[in-house]
Amino acid sequence: MKYKKQILSLILLVSCMALLYSMPVFASELTEAEVEQAVADQGKEAVTGNVFIWFLCAIAFLKVSQKIDSFMSSLGINVGNTGGNMMAELLIAGRSLTSSMHLKGGGSNGGGGYRKSGSPGDAAVGGSFLSGGLAGSVGRQTERSAVNHVTGYTEHSSIGSAMYHSSLNKGGDFANNVISNVAQGNYSQVGSIKGEEAEKAFISYMGMKEDQDKPLPVFTNMEIGGGRMTGTETTTDSGNREFAMYHADQYLAPTPGTFDTVQSVDGATWYKQYAQPTVNKTPYETEDGKVAYHESIVQKLPQAPQRKERI
Repeated sequence: MKYKKQILSLILLVSCMALLYSMPVFASELTEAEVEQAVADQGKEAVTGNVFIWFLCAIAFLKVSQKIDSFMSSLGINVGNTGGNMMAELLIAGRSLTSSMHLKGGGSNGGGGYRKSGSPGDAAVGGSFLSGGLAGSVGRQTERSAVNHVTGYTEHSSIGSAMYHSSLNKGGDFANNVISNVAQGNYSQVGSIKGEEAEKAFISYMGMKEDQDKPLPVFTNMEIGGGRMTGTETTTDSGNREFAMYHADQYLAPTPGTFDTVQSVDGATWYKQYAQPTVNKTPYETEDGKVAYHESIVQKLPQAPQRKERI
């Protein structure tokens, strides 16, 4: 009877160990393309929930392995301490990973031209560790990764960047939240979105939809960040026009020239100004040695309004 119990215990032990060691194999076969496809099919919330569930499963398997270690120790077999203090180790690993990312961060594909010890994602996306639970922590880290990507702080592809582009193609909430964090962020800490990335981001963030009767304007020379969005808008009716938009919570209403009040998809209010006719004077010297001016009308943006924190 005693041997029978030991044999059954060993069979259970071997089965559990086989299951534990098979998990890394399954994980290694998961590619970023599959993650992106899952996001496209199920949405960010569903995928985040799945990650949370699998994380709990991993903790459960660690607990099982600890029980197995205890059982093997009782049989007189030397074993390691699997898992240990898991939450403490998780915090240490997370802090080490964050520090590593800070040291390796840096890029040049459209960022705001800064180099800080903290990443733009850390500055743009708030929230303390495990605030809102593990699902909230995973969601914030993914959003920070996306912010680092769009601002040019990191050049490598990540799950955050894959989710951002998948969401951007649909005008989804995840992409618009990332754009909002950069658009309304501190320019010196978060930086900006520039180039083609900014042109696509602006269309999504302003909720613009393609219309058969009226095609979308073409936007070029775009920059989004620090409470401002600037660029050139091209339409069949008005041609090329420079414009600037100022976040109403960060800027006073423009005083020189006219402006429109518009809203982005996150409900934020923006003052939008187009370049306006301005007299341009070019000095020249006359035959009698006096200074005169050639006058012409040019389209020029009015001076930017004052920021509220500087009043």
